[in-house]
Amino acid sequence: MKSSRLLTAYFSPTGTTQKIAHTVAEGIAYPNQDIDLSIPQKMEEISEDTVLLAVVPVYGGRVPAVALKRMSQMRGNGQNAVAVAVYGNREFEDALLELKNTMEDIGFRVIAAAAFIAEHSIVRSIAAGRPDEDDLGTAREFGAQVAEKLSKDDRPSAVQVPGNMPYREFGGMPAHPKAGKACIKCGLCAKRCPIGAIPTEHPDTTDPEKCITCMRCVAVCPKKARSLPAPMLLASKTMLSVKAAGHKKPQTFL
Repeated sequence: MKSSRLLTAYFSPTGTTQKIAHTVAEGIAYPNQDIDLSIPQKMEEISEDTVLLAVVPVYGGRVPAVALKRMSQMRGNGQNAVAVAVYGNREFEDALLELKNTMEDIGFRVIAAAAFIAEHSIVRSIAAGRPDEDDLGTAREFGAQVAEKLSKDDRPSAVQVPGNMPYREFGGMPAHPKAGKACIKCGLCAKRCPIGAIPTEHPDTTDPEKCITCMRCVAVCPKKARSLPAPMLLASKTMLSVKAAGHKKPQTFL
């Protein structure tokens, strides 16, 4: 059966991964339905004519475990799929392979993949303004190439992506966003936290055992009252000024 629908699943705490996801979807140009993996939800059965587009950020060279866990509730029956990783100009390392393997484990056939660059979620000066117009143009073109590949064959060839197994170890960030004196306890950060790491009754606190430092609470705070501790920000900026230097370009795998 020819593919005719697109299901776009993304985990996008600060919005840039979602932007890439929607732009690739524009290029594919199938009728599209979104699934926001930052929201716990029951996954509906995926019809045979549907292509899955999965787009995730990269944290420490890996895919956030919560995104994989929620996506793994889906079940593919050999349906075609596209894997996309979005990283902050350092490296995507094993994330794209981890995403592809997870998608294959739940029954999808990954026929295309890509890695795009976005503004770093912690040190915003790294890759500032990205994805830019060139990135979005590449994302749109990649989507069109996916559609062309699908139009030629019901079961196009699976794609190979870079990465290593066992995957790179990443134990998470050693520090987490905290609320400062400007916090008015409006609760928006608690409502929007993808994993419930901010208690609703005490939104000026953070549960360090749950927090994955996705930076959504910092991005959505109307008073800009949340931030990482200054020493952590300085250490990250120092490290990334070397490891994330230069202007990396998107990579596509078809």
